[in-house]
Amino acid sequence: MIGLSFESPVGHVACLGAHPDDIEVGAAGLLGRLASMNDETRFTFAIAAGDETRATEAKASASDLLGDRVDVICGNMTDGFLPYSHARETKEFLKAATAGPPADLVIAPHIRDRHQDHRFIAELAHQLFRTHMILEYEIVKLEGDLGAPNVYVPLTGAEAERKLDHIDSHFETQHEKAWYNRHIFSGLMRLRGVESLAPDGFAEAFHATRIRLG
Repeated sequence: MIGLSFESPVGHVACLGAHPDDIEVGAAGLLGRLASMNDETRFTFAIAAGDETRATEAKASASDLLGDRVDVICGNMTDGFLPYSHARETKEFLKAATAGPPADLVIAPHIRDRHQDHRFIAELAHQLFRTHMILEYEIVKLEGDLGAPNVYVPLTGAEAERKLDHIDSHFETQHEKAWYNRHIFSGLMRLRGVESLAPDGFAEAFHATRIRLG
């Protein structure tokens, strides 16, 4: 398997989520890696749906993950109703939330995600960031829509454990859901680790449709 790495620092990462917890479940390992590579890297979390309780969870989680290097901007769209309501409002929210420093990298849900909220945010990401590299993360869910990703981020055992501990200790509102389970998250990282021949056996995986080499 051929591996590539970032040759130049990533200055700003725009992270889009439909709900609090989406970004961390899909990409906490990658984000932690990017933060450790460059002390100057900044992050913006733009999260479309959720109430005040979930917004509080999102801000605490992002702060614990990335410290004062992350700005968390939460919308108040209704969970489960995108894009059937709030369509224009959601696009305007994401555009405004990411209008700061130009993004060097965009993290967003997978555009073929079967959860309508996730899929709509992914579609908006491709509208708003037409010339950017977008890495689309994956989220386990009841619909069984995990596909064949084409970008892998190998994680060390310590990085995988930090991600699992982080998810375990945040987003209390989600802990009773069947898919929100440490063993499930670990199993997916192990599966992607096998596929990518990751040295420690763990990896996060992403879908990317536009990658430029050289």
